[in-house]
Amino acid sequence: MPPPSLLRPPLSLLLRRPQNLSPLRRVPSSIPSPLLVLPNRRHLSAAHLADPLVAAGVEEAVVGFVTGKRKATEVAHAVWRSIVRKGDTVVDATCGNGNDTFALLKMVSDETGRGRVYGMDIQDSAIDNTSSFLNMAVDTHEKELVKLFSICHSRMEDIVPKGSPVRLVAFNLGYLPGGDKTIITVPKTTELALQAASRIVSSGGLISVLVYIGHLGGRDELDIVESFASSLPVDTWVSCKFEMVNRPVAPVLVLLHKK
Repeated sequence: MPPPSLLRPPLSLLLRRPQNLSPLRRVPSSIPSPLLVLPNRRHLSAAHLADPLVAAGVEEAVVGFVTGKRKATEVAHAVWRSIVRKGDTVVDATCGNGNDTFALLKMVSDETGRGRVYGMDIQDSAIDNTSSFLNMAVDTHEKELVKLFSICHSRMEDIVPKGSPVRLVAFNLGYLPGGDKTIITVPKTTELALQAASRIVSSGGLISVLVYIGHLGGRDELDIVESFASSLPVDTWVSCKFEMVNRPVAPVLVLLHKK
């Protein structure tokens, strides 16, 4: 069997380690969009990227995003699968309708029952939607691994047990799909939530932030996310983003990897 290095797809051709995320520089017309800024692959989970199926999934999602065939959410989920392991503790900081919560649950659940998903949302309707979705999508055993809280994401440290290593904190910023579009995440509490996430995520873990910018206030929130990402020390964090340069209201994915 060929060594693991030969099983890894050539993602390094797509990777570049930035010093910061802002300001966004103008891209020469000779460089095709979308803009991709990724960390060096050695900072991702080496054990997971050695798995050819996981690695192929990440590459497929990245290439699909570049060619306009995959969404930023699909890139996020592919990267999550390269980081999260069975039995891990993860946080869904914005449950919404439960799609991310479900995806995370499938990544951490196994027969040991050690995995945990802590989900939160400031809207009771989002918690109800997520709970209903999980009731239909998973069995009772798996559902018990999910702990849902109607609480602001800035207070995640109040619900995650002290000393519990967190592999991933996922944010999906904006408004609840199908809900009241006047109720949105806001820069102030999002910044506090990012600070909290950076304190609880373990070494080798990830903070994933998908920012929807097509609504009023969305750009302001992206500014806060990018400012926070840029402020992280380079010796302990790698900050990167996926952005469609010629689609100004397309969601932006920001990934923060803790070394």
